[in-house]
Amino acid sequence: MIQPATIQRLDINAIRRQFPILNREVKDKPLVYFDNAATTQKPQVVIDALVNYYSEYNANIHRGIHTLAEEATAAFEATRDTVQQFINAATREQIIFTKGTTEGINLVAQTWGRQNIKAGDEIIISTMEHHSNIVPWHILCEEKGALLKVIPINERGELLLDEFQKLLSNKTRLVSIVHVSNALGTINPVKKIIDEAHSVGAIVLVDGAQSSVHIDIDVQDMDCDFFAFSSHKLYGPTGVGVLYGKQDLLEAMPVYQGGGEMIKEVYFDKIIYNDLPYKFEAGTPNIADTIAFKAALDFMSQIGKEKIRNHENELLAYATTELEQIPGLKIIGKAQEKVSLVSFIIDKLHPQDLGILLDNEAIAVRTGHHCAQPLMNCFGIPGTVRASFAVYNTKEEIDALINGLHKSIKMLS
Repeated sequence: MIQPATIQRLDINAIRRQFPILNREVKDKPLVYFDNAATTQKPQVVIDALVNYYSEYNANIHRGIHTLAEEATAAFEATRDTVQQFINAATREQIIFTKGTTEGINLVAQTWGRQNIKAGDEIIISTMEHHSNIVPWHILCEEKGALLKVIPINERGELLLDEFQKLLSNKTRLVSIVHVSNALGTINPVKKIIDEAHSVGAIVLVDGAQSSVHIDIDVQDMDCDFFAFSSHKLYGPTGVGVLYGKQDLLEAMPVYQGGGEMIKEVYFDKIIYNDLPYKFEAGTPNIADTIAFKAALDFMSQIGKEKIRNHENELLAYATTELEQIPGLKIIGKAQEKVSLVSFIIDKLHPQDLGILLDNEAIAVRTGHHCAQPLMNCFGIPGTVRASFAVYNTKEEIDALINGLHKSIKMLS
């Protein structure tokens, strides 16, 4: 454990000044934004990158020879290089730009999955998966006659690894696992899961939508076969994501969509497809937001992921202690290894009612099943209130949440 005296403090006020939206009021009260697991707010450098692209060098990329096209192409591809470094991929060709984590998972399901899964094969996911890591595999299993198996969890919201090992067999073709639960905050031991899956010849996709902003990602050390994540959870724009894949798998996979960029030559009787990564990037991409994604990654790098993590862990510890003092409140998900997210319920009060009343206090939290309905069913609840923390959040904001909950409980009682 890091001792408090050894933690280098961040200047949170200086960081907050970089986020214009944090200056606004909601219902005549200062905004407290605790919905970061859904999407983070954007620093000025990201907003400036978007404006600069549209103001200075808006052009389509890769095929133009004029100055604007060359500048746009260079900026777009610079993001690919930055992403490669961010996750420590071996080559830039392994970085496929998508619309987000969901499209990355669907890309694998519709290409590698359709090519390799057959009747009787088995795919393993977990109880705590987001719907986007359930539905594509359910569709594939229905189409191919394959079987979807599910790793159970304990009451703390941790995977039962002994049960996972029992599920593995020579029929297992794919394990698709969330790195960090969006509903519980649980950090799953993905490296161990990957090793176990590889031992029976299965490949592994890791859903990194929540982990990429909190945890240092090294896909080579992790040895995952695929890793998907999104820009908008990393202080970047919406509509941009990344799918990393091992090069031999990507090269063997069929194309996902047809159109410009993903081809080398087109004839009426044959088509020669493009090399990686462009083979999977059909059509005009989301140029502006991809360029601005680099600014978000640079923003995080300049602060330092470890410093961000230490600050967020302090917030999590403080929030957990304060929330547990509220009568009737129960935290859902008390894994030993968690990121800065806390989900809870309060006796006899519906999460949605709490969310509405907290919004009246200008406190933005997420309520509901968090696109993890099977997980909520496992706990026997309709949903939770989820407060998730980012680098710009403060203990004073957590105090506002606690006060808002006391006020809401009084109103609803």
